[in-house]
Amino acid sequence: MADLTTKELDALSDQLHYERMMVNKYDAARRTCRDQSLTGIYDQYATQHRQNYNELLNYLK
Repeated sequence: MADLTTKELDALSDQLHYERMMVNKYDAARRTCRDQSLTGIYDQYATQHRQNYNELLNYLK
């Protein structure tokens, strides 16, 4: 990994926080939704944000 500036690390930290928040949001929406077509969409969105989170985290390792 290249050396990152403090500003870049702060931006990545903010993005990690955003991705985690979106995972939680879509997981909660999926759990409370009764419409099957929407639960599938919420699950897809949560999965995508979870992947984004994990990729960013792995980049920082």
